[in-house]
Amino acid sequence: MLQQILHDMYIDPELLAELSDVQKHILFYKMREEQLRRWREREAWEALAEAEDLRPPKVKRASDKHIQWLLGADGEVWVWIMGEGPGDKPYEEISEELIAERARLQAQREAEELWRQKEAEITKKFRDALANEKARILAEKWKVETEDRKAAKVLEERIHEEFKRKEEEERKRGEEQIRLQEEQRAKELYWTLKQAQLQSHASEKEEREWEEQLRRSKAADEERSRRAQRARDEYRRHSLRAIQKGTVAGLSSMFRELGQSQEQEARLDHHLPGPGPPPPLAVPVRTWERPRRPVSREVIVRWFKEEQLPRRAGFERNTKSIAPWFHGIISREDAEDLLENMTEGAFLVRVSEKIWGYTLSYRLQKGFKHFLVDASGDFYSFLGVDPNRHATLTDLIDFHKEEIITVSGGELLQEPCGQRDSPPDYHLLFE
Repeated sequence: MLQQILHDMYIDPELLAELSDVQKHILFYKMREEQLRRWREREAWEALAEAEDLRPPKVKRASDKHIQWLLGADGEVWVWIMGEGPGDKPYEEISEELIAERARLQAQREAEELWRQKEAEITKKFRDALANEKARILAEKWKVETEDRKAAKVLEERIHEEFKRKEEEERKRGEEQIRLQEEQRAKELYWTLKQAQLQSHASEKEEREWEEQLRRSKAADEERSRRAQRARDEYRRHSLRAIQKGTVAGLSSMFRELGQSQEQEARLDHHLPGPGPPPPLAVPVRTWERPRRPVSREVIVRWFKEEQLPRRAGFERNTKSIAPWFHGIISREDAEDLLENMTEGAFLVRVSEKIWGYTLSYRLQKGFKHFLVDASGDFYSFLGVDPNRHATLTDLIDFHKEEIITVSGGELLQEPCGQRDSPPDYHLLFE
């Protein structure tokens, strides 16, 4: 599964949601390594192609753009850092001024737009009212006598001045309202930009913490590799010392252990069958075309019966009993409900609905962790967490009863979480 992700450089969002934070960080680190490897490979190929004249080298044209750096009195590139030069304002003060200016300008533009709309409404309102009043006066003027026409004119002018005064008062009230809205909008924009700046600083801090955590995880992996190398060197040194002393009994025991260790490494690295009974390791020829990922519960049950049962997945070692930690196709919420009243270190293994494999649910002191177990190949391994490969699912569980899963979390498998209901939740898998 991990090889497929690195090959496609893509992971399904639903699958990504199942990974813990540590798994996501390590998976991102692996994908970044794969990007760098491809980039170096492409650069090496291009250099080799130019050396062997497979394609002409790039010729720099005279019209190509270039950069000339401004040099200082000391002959070095002149650099000016805003806020640190003589007479410069501090960066925080400059940032505050820029934010306030941006908020003020945007609020001013919005206020101008509002004022244009308001002015259009006021103009239309009084223009229509004045036209109606003029029409009324004209209709009445035909009814009055000739000697009253002068009085009618005076009345018209007085009404016109009254409407003009009311229009001016309405205009002033509209200007005051727009001004207050502009000030309020400027304050809102200022705090919005300020919060965006604070969130940007917080995201930078989180990115630095993530890089530090990734560095520690990589250092822990390197330290584990160095310890394994020292253990192998120490074993070889004891073997040579036993040969020199001629201790036949100790020598035969060492050779026997060495042979078992080398045989186990060969099975894990090259997928060779071991000396034990063939049913746990032998994988039958598939009679069905497995989809790229699980699409339904029926397909998952068929996959388990045809590929996992022959490998004795879910059984205790060398017995026909189902392991107490094994569960069927249950959800994350059901797993956490089963582990709710158990102590730290309790665990169970459930059949995954996201990948061809399983999910190991682990009880923390406060909360839970879920680790994906890839079983799409001929081995079992944690997806994106532990590089160790195991021949059987039981080998993986027994290994992590003695060895931690992650360096940062220190998870050790201690107490298995068994079934609570009857029939057990895995009964469909073994029918």
